Amino acid sequence: MVRVKSRSFIDQRSWGPTRTRSGARGLAILARAAGAALSLFVIAMPAAAQPGAGPLSIPPPGPAALERLPILKDVRIDQRLDAQIPLDLPFVDENGRDVRIGDYFGKRPVVLALVYYECPMLCTLVLNGLTGSLEGINFDAGREFDVVAVSFDPGETPALAAEKKKLYLGRYGRSGAAEGWHFLTGRKDAIDRLTDAVGFHYVYDPAIDQFAHPAAITVLTPAGRVSRYLYGIEYAPRDLRLALVEAASGKIGSLVDQALLYCYHYDPLSGKYGVAIMNVIRLAGALTVLALGGFIVLTLRRERRQVSAVAHAATGVR
Repeated sequence: MVRVKSRSFIDQRSWGPTRTRSGARGLAILARAAGAALSLFVIAMPAAAQPGAGPLSIPPPGPAALERLPILKDVRIDQRLDAQIPLDLPFVDENGRDVRIGDYFGKRPVVLALVYYECPMLCTLVLNGLTGSLEGINFDAGREFDVVAVSFDPGETPALAAEKKKLYLGRYGRSGAAEGWHFLTGRKDAIDRLTDAVGFHYVYDPAIDQFAHPAAITVLTPAGRVSRYLYGIEYAPRDLRLALVEAASGKIGSLVDQALLYCYHYDPLSGKYGVAIMNVIRLAGALTVLALGGFIVLTLRRERRQVSAVAHAATGVR
């Protein structure tokens, strides 16, 4: 059943939509939402995997946070690397057209942002962070990759999706991005199948008419398989670039990117790329051997030239 909502909010960033809520109830809701956002930010940061949990799981927050906000116990991300998302899931795009999620796969890797468009804080921060990271790489949406934002609130409309698209395309500001950045809405069954496929667990809180959810983006291969998760509300451009290169199996990027992938490895617990010490040592060793070999070859050639010159001079004197 589609839920009709009248929620409104004060956006925390200068380039987000601005609405107001009056009265003490509004202030209480905003304060609670802010607390939830901070707690959710904590659970999106590096954490130890639960023993025996099968797929890598980013566990829920600790007892103190759960005592304050017990709803958070069901909010988490279960990493499902290499899982296939259902490509036949029906959604509606920002123009009100019926689409399938698979329409955005097949050619390029996809950055999937699971958000909802009337979120009072955290989703805006996720989209802002994603946009800032995209500005920091020289890959272009619609050329090397696509971005698909999907609302997990079945009560949201294509009109809201269109507002968000206009906002973030203006912020991103690159030509052709309109064909590579999509904002979708859908029914609950399709949303649940998509969020389950990528291990994204969220909860609706009827007391404040808001959703509690993790903060993360997911990078998928052109075939629709989960490749990488990046956590939090800010994503290092280097991490996003390397995740896209990996998801594309090296079909985008440069030789430098391939070298960086050798020197950096993905840490699934932190959702970041760190220096692969052994690979760096091996690479340094190989470069050292090549440098020594080159030095020896040059030295031998120099000595041969000197011997030849001395022999030639001696022949001339005779």
